[in-house]
Amino acid sequence: MSDSRDIVIIGGGIIGCTSAYFLTRHPAFDPSKHRITLLEASKIAGGASGKAGGLLALWAYPSNIVPLSYRLHAELAKEHGGADRWGYRRIHCGQLDAKGRSSPTSVAKNRHNDSGSISLQKRDEKALAKLTAAGIPKDLDWFSPDCVRSYSEMGDPSTTAQVHPYQFTTAMAKLAEEGGVKIVLGLVSNIDRSGGQVRSVTYEDKETSKSQTIPATDVIVAAGPWSKRVYPPAPIAAMRAHSVTITPSRPISAYAVFTEISLPADFGRTDMFVKSKRGHGKTATPEIYARPNNEAYACGEGDRLVPLPKTTADVETDDARCQDIVDYVSSISDELRDGEVTVRQACYLPNVETASGGPLIGLTGVKGLLLAAGHTCWGIQNGPGTGKLISEFVFDGKAKSASIGSLDPRKAL
Repeated sequence: MSDSRDIVIIGGGIIGCTSAYFLTRHPAFDPSKHRITLLEASKIAGGASGKAGGLLALWAYPSNIVPLSYRLHAELAKEHGGADRWGYRRIHCGQLDAKGRSSPTSVAKNRHNDSGSISLQKRDEKALAKLTAAGIPKDLDWFSPDCVRSYSEMGDPSTTAQVHPYQFTTAMAKLAEEGGVKIVLGLVSNIDRSGGQVRSVTYEDKETSKSQTIPATDVIVAAGPWSKRVYPPAPIAAMRAHSVTITPSRPISAYAVFTEISLPADFGRTDMFVKSKRGHGKTATPEIYARPNNEAYACGEGDRLVPLPKTTADVETDDARCQDIVDYVSSISDELRDGEVTVRQACYLPNVETASGGPLIGLTGVKGLLLAAGHTCWGIQNGPGTGKLISEFVFDGKAKSASIGSLDPRKAL
């Protein structure tokens, strides 16, 4: 398989960027014979790959690629200085059962609104005793003792880590580019697969708005929830997810926390986006990830209220849903309640529409056409493993680093 190849990757998220990276690192890659082009409609990491939580875990799914990808994360961080470049670090992770407060006495500030005081609550012995009784580790001291009911550990630094998704994805893109990949901003309109094999890819250049067609011997569809747009047979659906980032009122310890918060009947308040109280369920389950440099990331449940837009640049953020997340985490943490909200954002996660689940990684039945999509909320975790496997499909004709027969796209197409 040493002949000239024109390899086109569609999608500049984590799957496309890690695929590009590992293609340039494959022993068979020869830049004099192999041309690799990555096509991205708006910007690198413009979607979920730039707005996800960045949790890495050996207990994630699917189990046939998780160990490979988790190991590759550690290797990439060691080789390229990931601790500094994209915030790679080992962390603790747990499940927190808590009772939310009805009306926080102060509210997390908006970045552009500097009014309001910051309350730094000191923990007395009685408060610390409550946390200890609930099973809270001593250094997980950024939840209100009166709110905490119980805590159970899900993972420790031997099984759990994190990265900053935007920093990691853009770093992979840069490393791939340095390895010989050409990155082009353009919206794909057609994959010519006449005669049962890929022949070319047509896209609209973002800068010139002109249609361009480039030859292709291999095409990797890695466009996340947009994969169905560029390859209609792909059984990939989209779910919108909102998240926020907060600068806490003081530094918080390195934990990822899955919460279950019981909300009081009168929970809800008037805020800068909604003029009347919104209805809430009895419980809320935001996830909270402490990040380096005194940042907390929090996300809420998904929705399908707004259809998938044309590109990541067109994604609409529902500020009220972001405020819900702020309210939920503020109801159990003074440090987050009194912090500064720095980002409110939304993205779309890719889900496989078949009962077998996903992701789908590998051959499609069309010669030269590969699919790598449907990673749900574990795209960052499973990005390196997927990229490594895609490089093997292209240059070796099969997956070698993991047994992924259950993820074969041909079973779902």
